[in-house]
Amino acid sequence: MSIFIDFHVLQTVPPSCVNRDDTGSPKTAVYGGTVRARVSSQAWKHAMRSEFKNLFKEEELGSRTKNVVEMIENEMIKAGCESDDKEIHKKAVDALKLAGIDVKSKKDEPEKADALFFMSSQQAKAIAEHALSLDLKAAESKNILKKDLKENPSVDIALFGRMAASDPTLNYDAAAQVAHAISTHAVQNEYDYFTAVDDLQDDDNAGAGHLGTVEFNSSTLYRYATVNASELEKTLGKDQVAEVVKKFGQAFICSMPTGKENSFANRTFPDTVYVTIRKDQPVNLCGAFEAPVKKSSNGYAEASEKELAKQAEKVYSRFAAKPIKAFCIGDSFDADTASLPLDELLNELEKAVDAELNEV
Repeated sequence: MSIFIDFHVLQTVPPSCVNRDDTGSPKTAVYGGTVRARVSSQAWKHAMRSEFKNLFKEEELGSRTKNVVEMIENEMIKAGCESDDKEIHKKAVDALKLAGIDVKSKKDEPEKADALFFMSSQQAKAIAEHALSLDLKAAESKNILKKDLKENPSVDIALFGRMAASDPTLNYDAAAQVAHAISTHAVQNEYDYFTAVDDLQDDDNAGAGHLGTVEFNSSTLYRYATVNASELEKTLGKDQVAEVVKKFGQAFICSMPTGKENSFANRTFPDTVYVTIRKDQPVNLCGAFEAPVKKSSNGYAEASEKELAKQAEKVYSRFAAKPIKAFCIGDSFDADTASLPLDELLNELEKAVDAELNEV
C-alpha cells in the first residue's frame, strides 16, 4: 500500500504576471465555465528546484541540461586529470555515448546532448572517474557506465522523474506531481500603460524615451501537489524519505515563479496550507472552486478557505476515507486537523511520514 502526502495551498497574489504565454499575457484557463488565472506546473516546479538549492546539499541535486559533456569534463578535472583539453573532451564524449546518452555536434559547436538530460552530480562524478580509469574500448565499459547513470539519482530526479528518449532504461518514474495553479474565482486581465523617461533628455523637449504596455492580473490561487512516499522510498531508500518530503513541502509552500518579479514585487506567503497523509490515493480538491468564489467585501481568501474545507469533508463523506493524518495553517478545518505555524507543521509532517514508513 502506497503512502501519499497531499499539499493544498491557497495563496493571494497581487497585480502580477507570474507566468506568461507565447504572447506575453498571463496564462489563463477556463474552469467551471469562467476564465481563471493560471500558473503552469512547469513554472512552479522550476521555482521549487531553485528553492531546493537552499534546502539540499549540492551533491544531493542534479542538473537538467544539454551540456552534459561539460559536466563530465569538469568532474574529470576535479578528479585530477592532467590530460590536455582535447583528450579530456574526447574521453567525456566517448563515456557518455557508451552510457546511452545521444551526444552530437552541430556545425562548429562542441558536442551536446540531443535533448535536455537530467543528471545528478553523483552520476556525473562516477562517469568522470570511470572515463579516466576504464579502457573505453573494452566490452564491459558500457555496462559499467550505464550503471553509473542508473545509480545515485539526485533528490530532484527522484521527485520529478527523468525521461531519456535515446535509452528508456535510463528513465526514472516521478514520485511527485504538481498541478497547474488556478484562481479560485474568475479573473479579467488588465493592462498597465507605462512610459520611461530618457534621463539625459533636454527638459525643453520633454517626452517619453520609451512607452509600452504590460498585461497583468491578481488572484487567490489554489495550488496542489502530491508525493508518493512509497515510490520515493524505492528510489532514495527509507532513511531519506521523511526529510525529503519535508523539504519538498517547504519548497512548494514557500517558492514563487520569478516572472516579471522586478515589475510587480509580487512575492507573498500562502493564506492557507492543508497537508494530508493518505494510504488510498492522492486527492486534488480543486472541485471546491468549480463554481467560482464570489467577490465580497472580505476578498477571496477567507471564502476560498471555507470552500476548500467544505470540499474536503464532502469528498471524505462520499468517496474516500479521511486522511490518516492532517495538518493545516488555517481556521476552517475540522478539529482533528492540527493548526500549526509553518516550521512546526513541517517538523510534525516529517515525524508522521517517518512513523508511517517504519510502521511494523
